[in-house]
Amino acid sequence: MLNTVLNHLLHVRSEKGAGYLALLEPDKLSGAPLIDMAVCCEANGVDALLIGSSLMLTVDLDEAVSQVKAHVDIPIILFPGALHHISRHADAILFLSLISGRNPQYLIGEQVHAAPIIQAYDLEPIATGYILIGSDSITSAEFMSNTRPIPRDKSTIAVAHALAAEYLGMHMVYLDAGSGARPSVPETMVEFVSDNVSIPIIVGGGIRSPQIAREKVQAGADFVVTGTILEEQASPALIREFADAIHKKPG
Repeated sequence: MLNTVLNHLLHVRSEKGAGYLALLEPDKLSGAPLIDMAVCCEANGVDALLIGSSLMLTVDLDEAVSQVKAHVDIPIILFPGALHHISRHADAILFLSLISGRNPQYLIGEQVHAAPIIQAYDLEPIATGYILIGSDSITSAEFMSNTRPIPRDKSTIAVAHALAAEYLGMHMVYLDAGSGARPSVPETMVEFVSDNVSIPIIVGGGIRSPQIAREKVQAGADFVVTGTILEEQASPALIREFADAIHKKPG
């Protein structure tokens, strides 16, 4: 299987300094609003779409991904919270292992059950070390995974986990404060992880302004994810502001 989506992301990082990923949750957007959001994201500088959620109530994920796929050309990457969050219509899937926790279900259990489905659907797996970072409240990801996040002031612990992901051969590390989190992953942690690993770093959760997104890039993030803010106050202008802030190369 060719790593076409991964190569696309790496090319984006090389050409633009960092990449912008928009997270769309089918529970919160469906039908025409979901399609409109996806099209708006593509038109205003988003490099790839993430579709998924920690807890997904909809039973129409496959249809939602199919509809989005028919209207955009940028990659659609699944961001699964569980085994059944898989669609044959996506281009790739973040093959997540929740390495910040010690719950075997999310370290390897779900992955073993999902692997044959991913193969059958011919989805491109992007192996990703998923690291939850503590916020000011319990996030959906923390609750649903029954794991404890890494404390916000323990950058050395985050680095050790990120290095383990790299040494295990994973393609990326995802530092996530969680959907709707306040505050976001600290820049000091992003910088420390960036200084110690060579694989790309995705940062998401609690990024509510282009300035915060830019600060993550300046600290070393290779990809920045926004989700909740687009659900609350999405506009073409805001999406473009995020894209411009993320794509501007440091220096």
